Formats: sequence, C-alpha cells, structure tokens
Amino acid sequence: MNTHQPALSALILRVSLALMYLAHGALKLFVFTPAGTAQYFASLGLPGVIAYPAIAAELIAGLMLLLNIQARWAALALVPQLLGTIVLVHGANGWMFANQGGGWEYPAFLIAASLALFFMGAPERSKHD
Repeated sequence: MNTHQPALSALILRVSLALMYLAHGALKLFVFTPAGTAQYFASLGLPGVIAYPAIAAELIAGLMLLLNIQARWAALALVPQLLGTIVLVHGANGWMFANQGGGWEYPAFLIAASLALFFMGAPERSKHD
C-alpha cells in the first residue's frame, strides 16, 4: 500500500482552501453586501473601495483553486489579504479565534495552508484538461 500520496494531499488542501475562500467571499457579497463590507473597511480606517477588490479576490482565487487554474499562485495571492486581516482586525483580539472579535489563529492557519499549497507545487491543469 502506497501511503505517500502528494497529489491527493494537494487536492484535499486545494479544495478545502477553495471552499473556504469562496464561502468568505460569498459572505461579504450576499450577507454583508459589498456596500456593508465597504463601510466595515472604512471603519478600520481603510478606503471603503478596497472592499470590492477584496471580495473579488476571494471569489476569483477561490474559483481558480477549485478549478485548479494557477492554483499555487491563487493561494499565494491571498496571503497579503490575510496578513491584513491579522494586522487590521484580528491581531488585537489575541490568538484564539473563539475570542471576542476573533483572534488571529484562523487567518494565520490560512496563511500557512496557502503557503503550503504554493510550496507543495500542486499539479496545475494541463492545456488538454
């Protein structure tokens, strides 16, 4: 029995990240709404307009991960956005994500998982897929 399955490991990690990023983008789009997300960003001292590319990044990168289109680069592209959530939102709330306001545990894990996928070298779709 071959217990070393790097392709399966990459698939599980890639699909898990895809679903998580799609869920977060959809939450901002359909529940908080783009305007509400923009207001929240403005409350953090950011230009509210940054909310729109943030939503688009999560949805587009999530789809790219799900469809395995430049998946490594899609995962890497979201790392700065996740770092921003730690610096601007979750960092002051402590480590545990269960803390009020959510700590930085979860975004840090997503950074690690995204970097792992990037460095793992997940197989990309061939031009014939």
